This record gives sequence, C-alpha cells and structure tokens, in this order.
Amino acid sequence: MLTAYLGGKPKLSLSQIINMSVGFFGIQFAFGLQNANVSRIFQTLGAKIEEIPILWIAAPLTGLIIQPIIGHLSDKTWHKKWGRRRPYFMIGAIFASLALFVFPEVSELWMAAIMLWLLDASINVSMEPFRAFVGDMLPDSQRTTGFAMQSFFIGIGAVISSLLPYLLTEFGVANEAPEGMIPDSVKISFITGAVLYMAAISYTVFTTKEYSPEQLKAFGEIQDSDNEINIKTPATSFNKKGMIWTVIGLALTAALYFYNSSATNKLEKELYVLTGGIAAFGICQLIAGLLQKNKSKNGFVEVMDDLNFLPDTMKKLAVVQFFSWFALFAMWIYATPALAQHLSGTTDTTSKAYNEMGNWVGVLFAWYNGFAALFAFLLPVLAKKFSRPATHMIALIAGGLGLISFYIFKDENLLIVSMAGIGLAWCSILAMPYSMLTKALPAKKMGVYMGIFNFFIVIPQILAATLLGMLTKHIFSGNAIMTIVVGGCSMIIAAFLTLRIKDK
Repeated sequence: MLTAYLGGKPKLSLSQIINMSVGFFGIQFAFGLQNANVSRIFQTLGAKIEEIPILWIAAPLTGLIIQPIIGHLSDKTWHKKWGRRRPYFMIGAIFASLALFVFPEVSELWMAAIMLWLLDASINVSMEPFRAFVGDMLPDSQRTTGFAMQSFFIGIGAVISSLLPYLLTEFGVANEAPEGMIPDSVKISFITGAVLYMAAISYTVFTTKEYSPEQLKAFGEIQDSDNEINIKTPATSFNKKGMIWTVIGLALTAALYFYNSSATNKLEKELYVLTGGIAAFGICQLIAGLLQKNKSKNGFVEVMDDLNFLPDTMKKLAVVQFFSWFALFAMWIYATPALAQHLSGTTDTTSKAYNEMGNWVGVLFAWYNGFAALFAFLLPVLAKKFSRPATHMIALIAGGLGLISFYIFKDENLLIVSMAGIGLAWCSILAMPYSMLTKALPAKKMGVYMGIFNFFIVIPQILAATLLGMLTKHIFSGNAIMTIVVGGCSMIIAAFLTLRIKDK
C-alpha cells in the first residue's frame, strides 16, 4: 500500500539499478563513435584542422535549446504505460539510430555537419531524462550508486565503440579509402552503433517501471500544488535582465563586425556565435517579460523563471562542470590531429600514419572508458570515506595531469597511463556532480533543472568550438598538442573549484 512508503522511497535492488542503467550503454556507444570519428570524417571530407571546432558547433547549440525543453516536458509527462521519462528515451533512440545509419554515407562536408547536428540532438533527447530518472527512482542514499552504475555502462559502451574501427581493421575491413570517402571500418561501426542503441534503450524501457504521481506523493516527493505554474520573477525583472544582456550581446557583435571590417588580422567569425548567443539570451528574457506582463503563464516563461532561481549548490557545480567539460572537448576535438602531428609528424588525412593514429586514438579512448568502468565501483566507496566533493577533486586533478602528459610522453603506448587519470576524471564527471545536485533539487523540477544544468556542458562546448580553433591557429601556430595541454589546465582549475561545495 502507498501508505507504507511515507518514510520515503524504498531502496532498489542491484538488478533494478542495472536495468534502469543499461540504456546508457547505447547512448554512450553513439557518443563514443561520434567523439572518436567525427573529426576524422570532417577532415576526410576536406575540413582544415582549424575549421574542425566550428563544424561541431551546431550540435551543442541544439542541445542548449533541447535539453531544458525535454526536461520541462518530461517533468509534466505521465503515461500509464510508458511513464514520465521513458517515452523520451525511445523517441531519441529512434532518431539517433537513423542518423547513425546515414552519417557514414555522406559525401559532402556540409552533409556531415548536418548529420552531426541531428545525431547529437537525438542523443540529447534520450540522455537528458536519464539523469532525472535516477533522481526519480532512487533515494539519496543510492544515488551515487545509481550514477556510478550509469558511468559503468557509459564506460563499457565507449570502450567497445572506440575499439570497433580498430578491431574491424584487424579482421581485414578496409581502414583507408579514396580521397573524400569514409573508410568501411567507420561505416560498419556506425551501423552497429545504430542497432545497439535501439536494443539498449528498449531493454531499459521494457524492464523498468516508473513511480506513478500517486506513489511520488506518498513518498513526499511531490504535492498536488506542484502542478500549478508559479512564476516568481516579475515582468520588470525579466525586462531589466533582458535589456542588459541584449545590449551587451549586440554591442559585442557590432564591435566584432567593425573590427573585422577594417583590421588586417581579423578575428574568427566563430566569435559571432558567442556574441549572438548573449543577445539571444537577453531577447528570451524580454519575451518572458512580455508574456509575464500579459499574465501568460506557459512552459517558456516557467523555464526562464527557473533560470533566475538556480539552487546555490547548482551554481557552484555549474562552474566546476564548465571547466571540466571544456577540457574534455579539447581532447575529443583535437586528440587525433594533435597526436598525429605530435607523434607521427603528419597532418595528411589520406596517409597511412594519420589513419593509424586515428585508430590508436580510438584504442586510447577505449582505455580511458575502460578505466572509467572499473573506477565506477570505487566512487561510492571513496565518496563515503572522503565526501563527494573531495572525491571529485581528486579525480579531476588526475584527469588534468593525464591530459598534460599528452605533451610529455613521446611513446604512444605510454599514453595508456594518461588514460588512467582521464578515466578516473571521466567516471567522476558522469556521477559525482549529479549525485550532489539531485539532493539540492525539488522533485517536481528534476527534469528541467537537469536540462539547465546541462547548459554547463553545452556552453563550454560552444566556447571550445569557437575559441580553440583560433587558439590553435594564432597562439600555437597550428600545434594542436598545446591545445590539449590547455584542456588539462582547465580540468585542474575545475578540481580546486570543488572546494567551494559543501556536501550535505
């Protein structure tokens, strides 16, 4: 009976936690293929090394919009058969699988950029509710275990996806192709990813039953009044903030335009994404102010209002996430071209040395994800002994040193040592911030706040896509390995910022 649960949500068994986490295997399989192979595909289709970051930018921009929307919708969704979060798992899986089938068949650079956008957007539809799913289903005492189990399946999925092109090559599948063509090893890997994505998501959808609204009320998680839309930001505040951000964004855009119109050394056009994004945020605040003034309460106003009232723990974690993910994107974008240039002395994407390094990067990515899968079992133990913030700090320092060692190690096999540190950081990034965050979030807004929290994954990705190309080209004279070192320093900054967080 529901009254039996008045003390809070019951603990789930290990098998139940496994079932609700299997879907992340498919999600990360797709991400693993994307992270290890998309820069390679772009260069194969004619992209220059300094152009790679901007080609990634459509994906995070889409995520910035989609994640809070999906979070808000999933908070408001309830279907008797499919539940609250599971419909979004399945919708995202269907479209992501289709994108994986089509992606390696593209023949033009612009087509590859569109497919990356579609794939990343679809993965976000599946992934965003998964974080709230743990908050919905588990009591706080099990959430570190729940997110660590997600990290385990993320690690396993990424290991297999990263190794797949290498293994296929070992079995005789062609790893080289004529100029402008995608190798068969990559094509078959993407098709395999499409099948496994659907299978993993389907397993979680059909083996896990979500708590009904009546059960969540019995647990004390939600109240009848939670369905009411209560906007706390007055129209005047929306308008004031909106005007400030809009003016700043437009002023920066105009300054950038006039500078580039007359300067000999022009700044990269990618910077318009940053300045335009600031203006767009201001315009959204102004629209919310207009709707609020007219007493129009809807999801858009509610999300903009939520942005103005972030929990204190979330604000502190957001800064940590920002520097952590900036470091990761530096590695994902530049690992193959940086190591091919630094260790093999080549930037020729058609050369045997470049493609062999591309495969080795896949192997290295498999190593760090394998380490992450193993460390997933260590995290709950360390968190219990030292606290969650201290555990996260240790992991991020290890990851930062691992990235910096890319420059130091001259033997590609020694980079496996680097992957151990990065694997510990990756495991912790996927678990500890969310474990700390869910304690600070109201259950009725778990989805939307998780979507907003993902801003601090997407924003550093946008910055990486806009600034790293300029940094690599102008500051490091095309020496991409130094960009990886910058990423390592960023992760160490994130580590020390965790000291601001108090674990309750």
